[in-house]
Amino acid sequence: MNDDERQIARIERELAPRAAGSSNVGRRAFIWTAAAVAATAATLTPSDAHAAKNPPVAKNLAASPPPGFSPFNAPGKVVKVSKADSLQANKLYPKPDAAKEMLTKALTELTGKPDLVTAVQQFVHKDDIVVVKVNGIAQSQMATGKELVLPFVEAMIEGGIKPENITLLEQYAGFFNATRITAQNVPAGVKIASHANGNATMDERHIPGTGTKTKFVRWLTEATAAINFALIKDHSICGYTGALKNMTHGCTINPHDFHVHHASPQIALLYAQDVIKSRVRLCIADGFKVMANGGPLYKRPEFVKPHDAVYVSTDPVAIDTVGWDVVEKYRADFKLKTLTEEGREPAYIKAAADLGLGVHDREKIVLKELTV
Repeated sequence: MNDDERQIARIERELAPRAAGSSNVGRRAFIWTAAAVAATAATLTPSDAHAAKNPPVAKNLAASPPPGFSPFNAPGKVVKVSKADSLQANKLYPKPDAAKEMLTKALTELTGKPDLVTAVQQFVHKDDIVVVKVNGIAQSQMATGKELVLPFVEAMIEGGIKPENITLLEQYAGFFNATRITAQNVPAGVKIASHANGNATMDERHIPGTGTKTKFVRWLTEATAAINFALIKDHSICGYTGALKNMTHGCTINPHDFHVHHASPQIALLYAQDVIKSRVRLCIADGFKVMANGGPLYKRPEFVKPHDAVYVSTDPVAIDTVGWDVVEKYRADFKLKTLTEEGREPAYIKAAADLGLGVHDREKIVLKELTV
């Protein structure tokens, strides 16, 4: 068994259902009263929200944009661009021209700018150090592929960012390989990295409300900006996995310690840390396919269907709320119970809204849907 196979085996053990009455608290005690645990099914308690917003004194690791630059921000706004027959004949990967066209339309609509390069310049400055978080846990059958990611990287470089100041990051090398992004097809100078739940240089810090400590990996802490390429997928523990979880559990050294109680509200509490919330400038959801059940690994292909869409937003809560609704629609089509009925409601999304990380109220989310 190679390293990638061992990591997949470990994740499968983590995702395996527990026997009735058993606990998946793991090595560290999870500090919640019985009332607080019950409350996480819907939201954070006021005391937990206060603790997350006012954590114990820790070294400030917030990133600031380059002087004079204000990144574009549109809370509550999500743009969806669809294109029929956007997948290649193998039904695994998007057509390169379609992916770039859809990305361009989405970002120009979001920013009001006329072209992809100018739109990208609204999020990152030529002096930024950028980490691009991709996602390949479901392997090449469903990953944030090169067809969508590389046009964004190329636009950053055309907009003035030095290639050596761009790093594409994933948790494990095998997950990264699933994106089919390689040293041979990225622009010269762009770095590729996987952290294997290690390589963190910051001091360990307590995450308020979780009873657990962690570190974020150095590629994130050394960056001034992060671009978040996520997927639209079911998750056997937390119900839904999208933009929020891609950054939290994908950039810490001990993600498995934050899965208890369906990872709600741990995902929100992790994202609320200055390391993440001050860096993520844009979330892009690869919606060429949707996984309605059996996630996050690619174990139930019968529940993966083409969706032919790209979503973009600066609001991780809004884009995850929309993504959750998409998964529920497909679950209904499959005659499956809702995630709430299955006891896997992604309550962390509302918890993130309660922490001021974005908009969860569907009445306040502006979803602009376009077709190309």
